Amino acid sequence: MQIIAVTNIKGGVGKTTTAVNLAYLAARAGQATLLWDLDPQGAATWLLQGVPNAEASAKKLVQGKRALPELIVQTEFEKLDLLPADFSYRNFDLHLNERKHPTERLLRMSAALGERYDYLFLDCPPGISLLSENVLRAADALVIPMVPSPLSVRMLAALQEFAAREGWSDLKLLPFFSMVDRRRSLHVDVVATTRARFAMTLATEMPYWSEIERMSVRRAPLPAYAPRCEAAKLYEELFSEIRAALLGGVAAPPQSAQDRGASAANDEAGPRAAPRELTRNA
Repeated sequence: MQIIAVTNIKGGVGKTTTAVNLAYLAARAGQATLLWDLDPQGAATWLLQGVPNAEASAKKLVQGKRALPELIVQTEFEKLDLLPADFSYRNFDLHLNERKHPTERLLRMSAALGERYDYLFLDCPPGISLLSENVLRAADALVIPMVPSPLSVRMLAALQEFAAREGWSDLKLLPFFSMVDRRRSLHVDVVATTRARFAMTLATEMPYWSEIERMSVRRAPLPAYAPRCEAAKLYEELFSEIRAALLGGVAAPPQSAQDRGASAANDEAGPRAAPRELTRNA
């Protein structure tokens, strides 16, 4: 099972829309996929029309009194399941801090999912916390939506330094630019300088488009209800890049939204990854 965390310490950068659309595309490609909404605000749960489980509890999960498979709910989309958010997740850090090896708990909790799913996507809350360090230790890859600003670049540099300091050479950092407005010279400059500095920056850019915001009205993944729109094609290209990076390959740079005339082709599903082991010790 591949664990892909969609994360950024800043809010309002497109994490939830990215997580929902990528999880849907993985399921549409034939991969058994689970999306875990770790944000107590529950935006991903709401977008997928999920109903929180009354038995969910951050405290019980951390203590081992609840197992993640007990809380999974099906979505209306084939091969896409959901672990709904719960308001108790706001206290995850408090309960994690009470346990031995607190930064390993999320990885241990997710181990029970490995035989059932090919992909586990994590929609992460903003901020720096004990939960976010759990995510870093558990994930195979971090998909990092970034608004084109100097503060985003500073965050990416700090994250890269932290992963290097911890010796996590197997953790793939996959930043991409979100909410891009190429009419703004600052956006153009930041994108160019960041790509020159951080070679792992994905080629796909998500523009600041109203059709992406409409997901909150339709309450469904964009490629599910509008597969031919330009934004849906961009998410397909983003997923293709991410999967290529996970498989160790290199994805061809996509065309820009302005130049693209034809639909992006859907990729065939990649091979199932071996279950992740507890290799990142506190």
